[in-house]
Amino acid sequence: MNLPNKLTLLRIVLILPFLLVLYLNVPYAAYIALAIFIIASLTDMLDGQIARKRNLITDFGKFADPLADKMLVTAAMLWFVEIGQMPAWALLIVIVREFAVSGLRMVASDKGRVIAAGWSGKVKTASTMVCIVLMFLPIPPVLNTVCVGVIVITTIYSGVEYFLKNKDCLSDM
Repeated sequence: MNLPNKLTLLRIVLILPFLLVLYLNVPYAAYIALAIFIIASLTDMLDGQIARKRNLITDFGKFADPLADKMLVTAAMLWFVEIGQMPAWALLIVIVREFAVSGLRMVASDKGRVIAAGWSGKVKTASTMVCIVLMFLPIPPVLNTVCVGVIVITTIYSGVEYFLKNKDCLSDM
C-alpha cells in the first residue's frame, strides 16, 4: 500500500479517537478533538499532494479518499448536532448533497465520464473544514450561526453547480 493510501486509512482510523475523546468527555475534550480533526484534515491535503506529485493515484485512493473526508466531516457535524451547536436540518442538507453528487458521479461513470471536483466543491470543502475548526473553539453564538450558514450555502451552491454542469448525464431519466 502506498503512502497516500496509508494516510487515507489513517484519516479513517482517527475518527474513532476523535469521537471517543468527545463522548468520554475527557479534560479539554474539544481541544483534543480539534487537534485530531486538524491532523486528520492535514492527511487529506498531504495524501493528495503526494499522490499527484508521485503519480500514485489508485482505485483505492479514488474510492477511499472522498469517503474518508465525508466520514470525518459527518462525524464532527453529528457531534455538533448532538450538543445543539448545529441544527439537524443543516447536517441533512450536507448528507443529501453528498449522496446526490455521489449518485451523479456513478451515473456519469456508467456513461464513461468522470466528474472531477469542481471549484465550488473545493470551496465547500475548505470552508466547511475551517468552519468546523472554528466551531470547536469558544466562539460567540453569532459566529457559530455564520459558520452553519456558510456550510449550508456552500453545500447547496456546489451541489446545484454539479447538477447544472452535468445535467446531460441525466438526460435519459
